[in-house]
Amino acid sequence: MRKLYRSTSNRWFSGLCGGLAEHFGISSTLVRLLMVIAMFCSFGTTLLVYIVASLLTPRQSNIQFM
Repeated sequence: MRKLYRSTSNRWFSGLCGGLAEHFGISSTLVRLLMVIAMFCSFGTTLLVYIVASLLTPRQSNIQFM
């Protein structure tokens, strides 16, 4: 089972959208576009969820173990 991490290489603000895209194997542009659309449709609730999720989701470490 893969864990969800905030991306350190594919990030704009906190790396949450990049981490979601890597976790699900889809384009990070698509995740960001869906996030912006959701923010306009939810009157700011998505922004609050994004901030909380960014605080709770751990950052991806750059150390790779074999």
